[in-house]
Amino acid sequence: MNNRNRGKSPGCSYGNPFHLADSFPKAQNVTWISTNFKTLLKWEPKPTADYTYTVEFSPLGKDRQRNPHCIRTTETMCDLTNSLSDVKATYSADVRSEPPRGVNSDLIEFPYTSSERFCPYKDTDIGKPDFKIEVSKDKRKTTLYVSDPLTALFENGRQLSIRDVFADELQYKVLYWRATSTGKKVHLSKSSEIELTRLDRGESYCFTVQAYIPTRSISKQLGDPSHVKCSQNDNPSIFDKYSVGVIVGGIFLILLFVGGVIAAIVFCCKRKRRDEKTGKEGTPLQSV
Repeated sequence: MNNRNRGKSPGCSYGNPFHLADSFPKAQNVTWISTNFKTLLKWEPKPTADYTYTVEFSPLGKDRQRNPHCIRTTETMCDLTNSLSDVKATYSADVRSEPPRGVNSDLIEFPYTSSERFCPYKDTDIGKPDFKIEVSKDKRKTTLYVSDPLTALFENGRQLSIRDVFADELQYKVLYWRATSTGKKVHLSKSSEIELTRLDRGESYCFTVQAYIPTRSISKQLGDPSHVKCSQNDNPSIFDKYSVGVIVGGIFLILLFVGGVIAAIVFCCKRKRRDEKTGKEGTPLQSV
């Protein structure tokens, strides 16, 4: 049996190292995919039956480590969420092309492709938050109660939110507009309880909210925007839309206008009667 056939037999060693290197194609498009600290390393292509992939990773300047679930695997994804324990460290990873399990090799160094550097704290994407809208009874204040998105991180058995991780660095950016208008305004808040007071009373407003971390690089400062939510329009009365002073002033102007019209009509009627009386007195008597 020649070397090529022996190399494909389980438990046997490949013979020619140069042939081996060609048999293990390098991984391509090695990419970090991370949202709310759920971190995956992905690559291409799907391997053939002749080779597998092994992932090695480490913080910069430290020894390489392996995730036990990503050794000689036929998958094209490795979940490193629990392996990147120091979220503020910067990591790099290699995807190595190796023979299948049970197959030995004469190669000392297997082909590999390195990832870009990745820091979970700086680079993970922040998912869209959820929030509730509450309008005060007097309709002078609208409050948004934002639920801080949960992360894939745990501490003492408790799942951490992005507020737990970023603390005072976390802000929220609110985009809002009248439901009947296209003009949009922006409000920034350091709190998850966001009060908006400069809204027209009784009007329906629409809102979107997204996490904002100004200490990050510009491309990573904003998280995914939430779904649009709108406050309800309760068909407000005139007393909801205008103050008592404005209403009283309006009534006064209306009464003043009506009074002026009535005065003008009375004046015209009196003048007409006077002119008719004057006309009769000035007419000469006809002779018989």
